[in-house]
Amino acid sequence: MNPEQVQSLVEEATFDYTMGDHDAALAKLARATAAAPEAFEAWHALAEINFSLRHFDAALAAADAALALRPDDLFINTTLSRIWMEKGDKATAEKYGAQAKILSWKDQLKNPEAAKDGF
Repeated sequence: MNPEQVQSLVEEATFDYTMGDHDAALAKLARATAAAPEAFEAWHALAEINFSLRHFDAALAAADAALALRPDDLFINTTLSRIWMEKGDKATAEKYGAQAKILSWKDQLKNPEAAKDGF
């Protein structure tokens, strides 16, 4: 599966989820991650949808896969913080939350104009 096909599946899954077809969304993301295990966006979407559905173990597994691909991604660190908080592990949640904050500061240092504008 090429990157465009993976992105298309992620977009379709996101649409399915927003329309209330959670099973279709999860199936498409499972297909995307199986066919392209290096597809960070697919893993992150799978983590977010499972989190929203309160499937915290599945969300954690997907988020861990995404983190392995991009350990310095602000958003996956934030997702992991949220998951761990829901699972009741405040210390681990704070660890990922702190990492997300550090990554946010690094981004602000790299792009001070955007930080001034609130982006």
